[in-house]
Amino acid sequence: MTMQITFRGAARTVTGSQHELKTAGKRIVLDCGLYQGHRKEAALRNKHFQYPASEVDAVLLSHAHIDHSGNLPNLVKNGYGGPIFTSAATIDLCASMLQDSAFVQEREAEFINRRNARRKKLIDTGNGETVEPLYSQDDAKATIPLFRAVQMHERNEVLPGIFSTTFEAGHMLGSTSLLIESESKRLLFSGDVGRKNLPIIRDPERAQPADILIMESTYGDRLHQPMTHAKDKLASIINATARRGGKIVAPAFAVGRTQQLVLLIHELIRDGLIHEIPVFVDSPLAINVTEAFRKHTECYDIETKSFLDDGNDPFGFRRLRYVRDVEDSKALNDLRVPCIIISASGMAETGRIVHHLKNNVGDPRNTVLITGFQAENTLGRKLLEGEKEVNIFGEPARVRAEVQKLNELSGHADQQELLAWMEPLTRTIRHIFLVHGEYKQQQAMAEAIRERYDLPVTIPDQNETFTL
Repeated sequence: MTMQITFRGAARTVTGSQHELKTAGKRIVLDCGLYQGHRKEAALRNKHFQYPASEVDAVLLSHAHIDHSGNLPNLVKNGYGGPIFTSAATIDLCASMLQDSAFVQEREAEFINRRNARRKKLIDTGNGETVEPLYSQDDAKATIPLFRAVQMHERNEVLPGIFSTTFEAGHMLGSTSLLIESESKRLLFSGDVGRKNLPIIRDPERAQPADILIMESTYGDRLHQPMTHAKDKLASIINATARRGGKIVAPAFAVGRTQQLVLLIHELIRDGLIHEIPVFVDSPLAINVTEAFRKHTECYDIETKSFLDDGNDPFGFRRLRYVRDVEDSKALNDLRVPCIIISASGMAETGRIVHHLKNNVGDPRNTVLITGFQAENTLGRKLLEGEKEVNIFGEPARVRAEVQKLNELSGHADQQELLAWMEPLTRTIRHIFLVHGEYKQQQAMAEAIRERYDLPVTIPDQNETFTL
């Protein structure tokens, strides 16, 4: 009896999580995320699946971030009609996120096609056609009825003879690690492993005993600063920018990072540690997602529950404004007073944040605040690496704003945290596969595992298959 795994995404790269598992005569997909990077490469990778979508029997989804869930509507568009098993919070988040992803793709395709029509030329897509969205809002709507909610720690028979149990991953609201049992084997898929003491969400549960581990390695070569540094650093950045009359423009994932920033700013204002300047969350998606956060208080940690019990709204305060309307979003660029603009996407690749960066990176009074991991070739990564000129909407923009990073809020465990997380399964594990990391980080993580635990580790390549 064999189990076969093929790594279709997040192989030697951070985005596009997608792993094809064949077991007990069935085909399962673990995550189905969007790859983010060079536009043409991303379009090619995301559009074409390396297996027939109609022949997939089930999808197991670890969490709602777009690099894990964002290609589900395309899977459905290509013929998938089976169940998508995940947590209740993830379902509510995906209901907003997948619709928003489709909306953004449609609008960006329209924008690029209009721009190129004005220039009297077409984008080269390899077939002479204009740019098309990967999937439509109708495709996203058709995906939602396929979701099936599973309870944390509940062992479910997802397909005949194949069982799945979810555990708290501590990465974002509703995030899980997945233990899959089939053909006398136990496979643990880490999903994205979080950190202790992250704002709002519960701490990750340590790994469950298994024979095979598929583990993320985003920060496999580094250590984070303690979470206690985050508030002090954030206060310092906000106060310094406000003193010089600038804006803080923060690309932030609509799910998780936006809510964490809002809560931290709320606490800093409450405690008198920062100037009380206007705060704008400019993302219709983040607004919808925040409502899901309000709904799923069962996912909160003790501190956030206490904040709620004291009558405080973790995601609302006097100086905070949520912006839905496009015209109100555009009006933020005309503000000439210190303020904070939090907007998606987190890697500054799509959405309203791109417009805010276009209008603000040229002003030395401003600060671009990077609050999460930035994949290779994304606009966020280029800003983080100090490039003095970047392309925004295909046009060069000079970067004069200060660029700061706040890694302390990272939702990904660092090297030592991952080693501690996996320790309980080291007595049963036969093999470890590292995914969701750039190759340099994965090499460092693999060496650390071998040194501490003397266990076999493989860094799979894209579309590489292993029989377990």
